[in-house]
Formats: sequence, structure tokens, C-alpha cells
Amino acid sequence: MKKLQPIFLLIFLLTGFYLRAQTGSIRGAITNALTNEPVMFANVLVLNTDKGTITDENGNYEITDLAPGLYDVRASYVGFKDVTLFEIQVTTARPAVVNFKMEEQSADLQEVVVKASPFKKTEESPLSLRTIGVAEIQRNPGANRDISKVVQTLPGVTTTASFRNDLIIRGGAPNENRFYLDDVEVPNINHFATQGSSGGPVGLINVNFIREVDFYSGAFPANRGNTLSSVFNFDQIDGRSDRIGATFMLGASDAGLTMDGPIGEKTTFLFSARRSYLQFLFQALELPFLPTYTDFQAKVKHKFDQKNEIYFIGLGAIDQFKLNLDANKTEDQQFILDNLPVAPQWNYTNGLVYKHYGNQGYWTFVLSRNMLNNEAEKYFKNDDSTEDNLTLRYRSQEIENKLRIENTLRKGDFKFNCGAGYEFVKYNNRTFNRIFTSAGAQTINYTSDFSMSKYALFGQVSRNYLSDRLVLSLGFRMDGNSYSDEMANPLEQFSPRFSFSYSLTDAVSFNFNTGRFFQLPPYTILGYQQDGVFINKQNNIDFIRADHVVAGFAWNTAANSRLSVEGYFKKYADYPFLLRDSLTLANLGGDFGIIGNEPAVSRSAGRTYGVEFLFQQRLYKGFYGIASYTLGWSEFEDKNGEFVPSSWDARHIVNLALGKKFGKNWEAGVNWRFQSGLPFTPFADQSALVSSWDVNGRGIPNYNLLNTQRIEASNTIDLRIDKKWFFEKWSLNVYLDIENVTANAVQIPNLILDRPRDENGTPMGPGVIENPEAPASQQRYKLKTISDAQGTAIPSVGVMVEI
Repeated sequence: MKKLQPIFLLIFLLTGFYLRAQTGSIRGAITNALTNEPVMFANVLVLNTDKGTITDENGNYEITDLAPGLYDVRASYVGFKDVTLFEIQVTTARPAVVNFKMEEQSADLQEVVVKASPFKKTEESPLSLRTIGVAEIQRNPGANRDISKVVQTLPGVTTTASFRNDLIIRGGAPNENRFYLDDVEVPNINHFATQGSSGGPVGLINVNFIREVDFYSGAFPANRGNTLSSVFNFDQIDGRSDRIGATFMLGASDAGLTMDGPIGEKTTFLFSARRSYLQFLFQALELPFLPTYTDFQAKVKHKFDQKNEIYFIGLGAIDQFKLNLDANKTEDQQFILDNLPVAPQWNYTNGLVYKHYGNQGYWTFVLSRNMLNNEAEKYFKNDDSTEDNLTLRYRSQEIENKLRIENTLRKGDFKFNCGAGYEFVKYNNRTFNRIFTSAGAQTINYTSDFSMSKYALFGQVSRNYLSDRLVLSLGFRMDGNSYSDEMANPLEQFSPRFSFSYSLTDAVSFNFNTGRFFQLPPYTILGYQQDGVFINKQNNIDFIRADHVVAGFAWNTAANSRLSVEGYFKKYADYPFLLRDSLTLANLGGDFGIIGNEPAVSRSAGRTYGVEFLFQQRLYKGFYGIASYTLGWSEFEDKNGEFVPSSWDARHIVNLALGKKFGKNWEAGVNWRFQSGLPFTPFADQSALVSSWDVNGRGIPNYNLLNTQRIEASNTIDLRIDKKWFFEKWSLNVYLDIENVTANAVQIPNLILDRPRDENGTPMGPGVIENPEAPASQQRYKLKTISDAQGTAIPSVGVMVEI
């Protein structure tokens, strides 16, 4: 008993330490959104409490003695529109820094009290815009703090495999999305990215850096170009200015450290690093592949004075990939080992942003550079003892150097945004690949490199009418480049857009947007060569075009909730048609590897259309949730020019996410998702040819029957439970996140060799030839179909310590 006394004493001390009244604070500044001048003596109120204050002569404020938890904070001042920021996390580890940027009201509304909506809406994008707060990202069941998975609960978002983050928005391909981190464009936000697309299995952006994310599924503002389906704007926090702070994160798959603090009186920093240890878990589970990823993120901000500031953004990833050759006992393991290449990859984005505030607006200057280095290598039967066994060796780099200049200002009831952009691009590619297609065996062997300039001009003007009940916005954009004569003239890519919003009542509005948008094909297509010739340049490859029409109603209730319905129609033209495979690029991008590295012509048309319903409840009396339903169609032309369902044609998508905050800082959430089965293409008879299988190691899709079959519908449930403890100057968060609790399996058919087995049931030896008497060119392996069932429950236990 005496041996246990120290343990009881320690528990008693920790419990007493925790039960002491622990409080936190909210501090920040309120400034004019256009001029950055301080708003003096503004009111700041923590809603549903008796806490509040006013700003001082420098626009600063602080509210203390707040119990740890989530709060909504409102700022108001005569002559400005009220601003409410929702679900601000107050902890004992650090002050919650909440800065408000307030917009001046029009002259005829100076004496009118305008209620702040809990849901963001801009003049340029009155619909198809969802704002996701950091608290929503962190607590989303099944997402494991990954923004790409969080948006899958929103309407119009189709998912592919459960282990990938491909973003398929309103039936568009995964390569149609663009990402901005504090105004700096980031080509991809995932580890092990698919070159030519935007997906991957794991997100690389640190959620602890994020204040909120604006997700546009349409109605793109003119300053965001080269996109057809979505835009993501990530708004990061600034480093704390009082002292150094740190957060340590330990999850089921990785560990990370975040630090922030001051560097002198006018400079702050943020830095994070994360390293995975998935390879140990995968090896213990006898999985045939061993991935490892590392990422880094940084932000340094310096304020010269109230009117001038500059900040640096850095984001980078190193992805390593090995094969676990000892995991070869089952047919599934052997199939993966025979097909999966070793594919290391690294990328980075660095950006410098300078902002100068004037009397009526501000200038933004963005200078950035991003680079992707992608490699892949595969030997027949993974035997690298001789180069004769080499089937794939791929090396490629994409480098972009960018400059964008913008000016935003208001004059009376008018808002203006205009600017220009320039990019210098370098691309190189070395490809050796043995393949077998419907046309027979081919060896692709070329080296390519090119550089080009890209340029853009954009502008948008918006105005409020009828005491802000009517809002109109008209914009344009023009893009061109020096790659070819077909794309050099920016007038050929003139991109107009128009938005309309009318408030029928204080709570109900009708919203509309239409526009024409352009996107450059992937560099893999532009850089493809045959016999030393840029064959796709000769094929007059051109920008992809999409015309959008979106309309809908929105109703903001009195209980921090919103109900909306939107209908959309997208018409595509000039999508690259891949000549080797005889299908449009729009059907690819939802798997690992490279897409677009082949001959193509700009000829394919497509159309996507549907209707979306959304009910979203912000945190209200401890409850929060999202319910959404999408009925949609996605169709692109096949090789005969006939419209057929695309690979992303999910007709019905239903999401229901519900969460509850309990006493003593417990929180639980559940997410249910149903999605109709996606189309797929059956295999061709040529797949069984020995000459084909020995090269490809897998079946050849029969594109004469493009997307004529469908996989089964998916029906998944995710669960998350959080528990938080708040101590003096530090806090602890422990969570359990389970993706696909019911282990629902999505059956995806694959062909494999039907081989004899040994006494232990392990497939062994070469494949069985069905017709050994036939000529060698006609001999066929005996094949069978297996189901690549992706239906594993994925638990994740994590610990986060904030100091």
C-alpha cells in the first residue's frame, strides 16, 4: 500500500491542479477592411455572455476571464457593418487572437442596424461559397483534420476511393481545382500527388495554421483564374506576438510540432514540421507498400506600420515510397506488388506578399515560386538485377515563377478589383515506358523540356442598390501564354462573369451567377514529345472552356442555421481527348501516377448539371451539423462523340453530420455518407494475351464500352470523440477518430493471373497459359476476377498538447 501512495498523491495533485479555475482570454484589433486604419471605440461582445469591451485609440481590445470553450464574438460600430466571427476556441495555453476587418456601410444605411449573418456572402460570389472554420475542420468525423475530406460533407462533392482526397466538384474532373494559401497559389495540397491532377491520400496543410477556408464551387471571382470546378482560399493566422508558443501533435499515422511567437516588436512567425510513421504500421499489417511523408510549413509577417506589411509563406513536402516485397502471400498482395511502381516525390511553394493600404483601398503584390519533382520506376516482377526488366522510368519537374498585382478599392457604393499576372514556367520530362494497348505493344522513350510565359488581366466591379437589398457584380478575365499561337492571344480566352443577388426578406435571398471560365491543360500534355516534336503543339492543343450557370435560394434562420437550394449547369468544350487511350482526360485523375503524358487533341465536349440541398447548423446550444443532398449528372463524349456518363457520375449523394458538445469538455460527432456507385469500364479481351500481360501486369480497359458498368453504392459511417483538459498555460486534447466504422466495402473488380497454389494456399509460379499450342502472339493467360474491396475501418487515436 505504501508503494501506491506516491501514485495517489500525484493523481490528487493533478486533479487539484486541473480543478482550479482556469480561464483564457480573447484579444485582437479592429481595422477598416480597405484602409487598415484602426476603428476606435468599437464595441466587442462575446455572445451569450456578459463579457464585452471597446477598442482603444489603436483599435486594440482584450476580454479576459473566459472559461475555456467555443465562443461567437461580434464587433460593431456606427457607420460599419457588424462582423461576427464564430466558434473561437478559448484555451488556457494562449490568448485567442481575433482580428476584425470591418467594411463601411453605404450612406443610406448609416442609421440602420444590419444583422451580421453567420454565413459568408460576397458581392462577387453570392452563392456556391462555403466558409469552413478551423473548429469545423478539427472536429469533423472521419476527416482526421484534413480539409479535403471535410469538404466531402458539402453538397456537390463526389468521392472516389476512401483512402484518397480527390476533389470532384459538381461532376468536374479532379484536375479542375485551384488552391490559395494567404493569396499565394499552391498547385497541390496533398502528399503523393497525382501529376496532372490535384488529388492524393494525405493532406499537407497544417490545420493549426488555418483561421478559415473559403470554398468556391462556382461564381469564381475574376482574380482567381485557371480553374473550372472549384477554388480554395486558405486564410492563415499570424504568429502570436506576446511570447513563444508550441503545439505537439501525435496521431495514429504521424507526429508534428508547431511553434509560433514574436521576432522583435513588429515581426511574428509560425513554423511546423510533421513526419509520418505509416511504414511501420503498414509493415506490421503486411501491406505491400510502405509510404513515408514529411512536410514543413512556415509564415513570417512583418508590419512596417499601419499602412504597410509584408509576409513570407512556405510550404513543402517530401514523399518516399517503398515496396514491401515480403508481403506477397495473397493474390491481392501480389497484384499490388506487380503493378505499383516506386514513386518518390517532393514539392515546395514559397511566396512573398506585400500589402499597401491607401485611403480608399489597398494594393496586393504576390511573388511566388513552386516546384514539383516527380519520379516513378518499375521493373518486371520487381527484379532490378538487369535493365532488361525495366518497364517504367519517369522523371519530371514542373517549375512556376509567378507575379500578381491587385488593387481593391471602394468609391461610394462601388467596389473595384483589378490586376494583372505574369508567370514564367519551366517543364522537363524523361519517360521510358513499355505498354500494351488495343493498338499493340509500344515503347515510349523521349526527353522533353520547354519554358513559356503566361499572362493575365482581370477586373471586377460590384455595386449595392436598394439599401443593399440588390447586389450586382460584373467581372472579366483574359489569359494567354507563349506556348503556341492558338493560346497566345488573351482575347481568345475572354472570360466574363456576372453575379446577381436580391434579398426578398431580411432572411431569404435569391442568388444567381453565370460565367465563362478557362483552364490550361496539364503540363504533361503540353510537354509530350514524339520523335523530338511537341506533338500536342502540332495538334493545336488549346485551353479547356466551361460555361457555368448557377441559381438558388438561401434562407438564414434566427438560430445560426441556413437552408439553401442551388441548381447548376456546366457546359465543357475543347477538353483534351487522349489519342492513345481514346477517351477524354476528364475521366482520369482519381488514382496514383501521372495523367496526360500522351498525344491529345482539344475536341471533347461535356456537361454536368444537378441540384443541391444544404442545411447547415452552426454551434447552437451545444449542437451543430450539416445535412446535404445532391442529385447530379456528369457526362462527357466518348470516342464516337456520344455523351456517356463520366467516371464521376454519382447520381445521388447524401451527407448527414451531427455533433454535440457535452459537459466537462467532451465532444462527439458522427457522419453518415451515401453515394451512388460510380461508373467504370470493363476489361478488353486482349487483357489475357501473354504479350499484353507480361508488359502491363493488369487488364486493359475496353474503351468501346466506356463507363457502361457501375460499382456498388457506398454507405459509410464515421465517428469522432474528443476530450479536452485545460491547465494553467497549457491544454491537452485526446481524440478517437474512426473512418468507415461499419467497414463498408466498395467492390472494384480487377483481373489477376489464375495461378496454382502451394500447400499453404499461396499463389506461386508463372501464369497458366490456356492455349499453349497457339502461336506466341496469340497465347493467352488464364485470368480471373478479384474484387479490390476498399472497406476497412480506419481508427486513429491522437494527442495534441498546446503550450
